[in-house]
Amino acid sequence: MNSEHVVEEIDHRGLTVKIYQDLEPESPREWDNLGLMVAFHQRYSLGDKDHGYTVEELIKLIGYRLRTDPIIALPLYLYDHGSVAMSTSRNWPFDCRWDSMQVGYIFVTKDKVRQEYGVKRISPKLREAVEKRLEGEVKDYSDYLSGDVYGYVVEDAAGNDLDSCWGYYGFDYCVQEAKSMADWHAEKFKEIAAQIHHAEIHETRVSC
Repeated sequence: MNSEHVVEEIDHRGLTVKIYQDLEPESPREWDNLGLMVAFHQRYSLGDKDHGYTVEELIKLIGYRLRTDPIIALPLYLYDHGSVAMSTSRNWPFDCRWDSMQVGYIFVTKDKVRQEYGVKRISPKLREAVEKRLEGEVKDYSDYLSGDVYGYVVEDAAGNDLDSCWGYYGFDYCVQEAKSMADWHAEKFKEIAAQIHHAEIHETRVSC
């Protein structure tokens, strides 16, 4: 851990929260994901490994989906300008004609959805939930691609490490979790201080 990788230092309830960039994050595509991410690019190795599809097979699958709807699929757009990011939406900057392009799809079969959620029928509400989940998987992967992965260290006033954790995808999420842990330590210190104060009062009364 190097101090030069500190992204932000926050004073919180008498403690110091240091946010670091995680330089060795795990790819979210190694996790237990719902969707299969199939993407192609000339310079980057993207998405799930060993998915077994060619570009032609993927196009054929998505075309088949439009006719029979056996899968739930979302497009994958890549933005490549200084850093790399991915989205399922064509919103800026993923609509930039020079630096963005569609590179594939993330999708899940309806049979897998039924098995995952224990249902026989996929309602519009469930379909929306599945799409949100797929969007979340792409967001985590985009954070990984762009280096938007962090860890934190909580220190006391003397600079002693109280707590630390790594692998938070998204800066705001890391700060939120770090402050929550700092709150926990602050409350413990407050509780210990109260116990000491109570013991001192009791000892004074006994000695009198």
